[in-house]
Amino acid sequence: MSEHKTINITLKVWRQYGPEDRGRFETIAVEGVDTHSSFLEMLDFLNEKLILEDKEPIEFDNDCREGICGTCGAVVNGIPHGHGKAMTICQLHMREFNDGDTIVVEPFRARAFKVVKDLIVDRSSLEKIIQAGGYVSVDTGGAPDGNAIPIAQEKAEEAMDAAACIGCGACVATCPNASAMLFVSAKVSQLALLPQGRPEANQRVLAMLKEMDKCGFGNCTNHRMCENACPKEVSITHIARFNREFLKAALVGRFSP
Repeated sequence: MSEHKTINITLKVWRQYGPEDRGRFETIAVEGVDTHSSFLEMLDFLNEKLILEDKEPIEFDNDCREGICGTCGAVVNGIPHGHGKAMTICQLHMREFNDGDTIVVEPFRARAFKVVKDLIVDRSSLEKIIQAGGYVSVDTGGAPDGNAIPIAQEKAEEAMDAAACIGCGACVATCPNASAMLFVSAKVSQLALLPQGRPEANQRVLAMLKEMDKCGFGNCTNHRMCENACPKEVSITHIARFNREFLKAALVGRFSP
């Protein structure tokens, strides 16, 4: 087992006391950080110090701390979740930094993500998109047999890849247009690939697109930054499928009686 080491860092962290506050960066020296600790554990360590000094702790989102729930999220040195590949900020460890480093931490930036406090943003707009159409309607009763509807293995695996999206919002935070297209396309693709999702496919894609625009997300211009920032490596090929689904739905609506 490797020896525990400690480093001293300088944290430039965004402090904002509420949605109406302008906010500012605050520079804080953090000494004696264990390199085996995670980034969020470092923030815990710093908050304990701030509380003992009768200062306001840094507010940040977190829950499972296992890279599963998508609750945590912040921009570290200009990159959502930090510079690690395919991981959330709770999986970022302090061994990735050097003694004397200055680390800049700020919330996800998007018109659709209002800052609640410090590093916490309101991502309920993503939930509104899901509520608009990210579901299938089924009759009540007993659970159907899982093998009742044959599904090709290739399609099932692709649907599962799309379903891996945890809705953390990193794709929005990294996109120059603050677009939620990767998130929305993953949810549309997840259902469009399966026979259970086909009956409501046209209604779904139009409703979710409308809600995305209503929430204030930008348009997709294929920068592909969303794909690179996604902790679950959701592919932008789902955006291509979303566009095809949208065109089909628009044509059906145009020519239907």
